[in-house]
Amino acid sequence: MVAPTGEQYEIEAAGYAATITEAGASLRLLAKDGRRLIDGFAEDTMPSACRGQLLMPWPNRIRDGRYTFEGASLQLPLSEPARHNASHGLARWAAWHFVARSAGRIEMGLRLPAQSGYPWVLDLGVVYELGGEGLTVTQSATNRSTTDAPYASGAHPYLTLDIGGTVDPWTLHAPAATMLETDRERMLPIGRASVAGTSHDFREPRVIGETSLDDCFTDLARDADGSATVTLSTVDADGGERAVQLWMDDRHRWLMLYTADDRTPPRASIAIEPMTAPVDAFNSGEDLVVLAPGETFSASWGIRAR
Repeated sequence: MVAPTGEQYEIEAAGYAATITEAGASLRLLAKDGRRLIDGFAEDTMPSACRGQLLMPWPNRIRDGRYTFEGASLQLPLSEPARHNASHGLARWAAWHFVARSAGRIEMGLRLPAQSGYPWVLDLGVVYELGGEGLTVTQSATNRSTTDAPYASGAHPYLTLDIGGTVDPWTLHAPAATMLETDRERMLPIGRASVAGTSHDFREPRVIGETSLDDCFTDLARDADGSATVTLSTVDADGGERAVQLWMDDRHRWLMLYTADDRTPPRASIAIEPMTAPVDAFNSGEDLVVLAPGETFSASWGIRAR
């Protein structure tokens, strides 16, 4: 029998262990010294709620699946029919192929063919690499068509402190100054606002409490190397701090936070989603990459235990 997500590829280094699946090149498991860092999925199941999936050639939603690019009107299949949107790209259920592997590193690829609503051929790639600073993920796309192609990327890991219960007592530090305001029925942007003075301001670390998050953020404070870092932490039973961090490079200007209130069980982990462009970028054009024929775009993010 074949697992629902196909072949399972395991890598290990520096106390970290990860499992990546053939379907979607998804991150199914990530642990440090046996402690889970992501809330993944079992080998004998499909990933629910986009767990660990890569979002290419766009993250999040496209309104009605319709957009115009360089004068052409295009219609994508509605992969989120309840909200009448095209959601999370075209690569997350595809069978990716193995490219190269060592003990702590794996590279996978996918040739995304031209199709209804996205008439370009892209060579997509991802490298997962483990080391002393945890997991680094580099996603890339090369345009193999003869015309320009619109592109953005993201990822959908759910982070956990692996202590059971809900996220409510955990402390969140998310250095984002601005959030998209959305139509809560379809989760599409209607404006933007400062987080200052709101329940969504986590620029200083604070307990999540009853705050419900399913929101997109930008204006990220960055370290000297250009990276932005989100931290989840708590005090464990022995009185020590337990933390997990997700960092993203300067090509990731957007961040989605989702406390999964509508999932079963609810609020068991938090999706921290690095994105190179915001919701509905194929229509707004904001931070959308235009890949010229033969051009490659890559962006990196990662997860580490603290």
